[in-house]
Amino acid sequence: MDMPDTTVLIVDDEADIVSFLRDALEDEGYEVLTARDGEEAVRQAEKGPQLVLLDVMMDGMNGFEVCERIRSTVHGPIIFLSACQEEADRIKGLVVGGDDYLVKPFSLSELKARVHAHLRRERRQSESREEEILRFGDLTIDYNRRTVRIRGEEVELTAKMFEIVWLLALNRGHVFSREHIYERVWGLEADGDDSTVTEHIKKIRARLQAVSPDDNYIQTVWGVGYKWK
Repeated sequence: MDMPDTTVLIVDDEADIVSFLRDALEDEGYEVLTARDGEEAVRQAEKGPQLVLLDVMMDGMNGFEVCERIRSTVHGPIIFLSACQEEADRIKGLVVGGDDYLVKPFSLSELKARVHAHLRRERRQSESREEEILRFGDLTIDYNRRTVRIRGEEVELTAKMFEIVWLLALNRGHVFSREHIYERVWGLEADGDDSTVTEHIKKIRARLQAVSPDDNYIQTVWGVGYKWK
């Protein structure tokens, strides 16, 4: 089950947890980076890990803030680790750019299973891309660079925002329900609900219109879902 050449970043302010998780993942064949606080996590994220395990409750910069800081450089899955069980916390984790939310205490076997599942999904998506660049008038979507540009100006999107844009644009004219978007972008293993899709769509529209106010690329089909115009 090991995935060679795969780097995982572990971020937690408890040394025992970092050591335990590092040993467990190294045994699985992963290369492991570690960080004990938010600032160190941001620095380590610049090394390009394929997956991040991110504690929420840390002194200084918390996990949600770290996620927002590193989302532009980390394109792989981010799994939150937290003792907070409230639905609002899980939803916030997904909205700020996380892919999964695992409540402490968790079993090591479940953690490994989620890590494997997310990485398999990322690889399947990468291998199945038939087109790498999509163009719609002044707008260009480059999957390999994971960028969206309008008249050459880049639109800053989180990894999940980009995945939503790519899904809709690649299937131009097809209407996707919120549930379908959630399943395709976050995966069946994710712990959350499709309300986060609505929040992501709002943010995507705001960022696109900040660059091109007169264009409305994502259309709401009332009672059904969304489509790329």
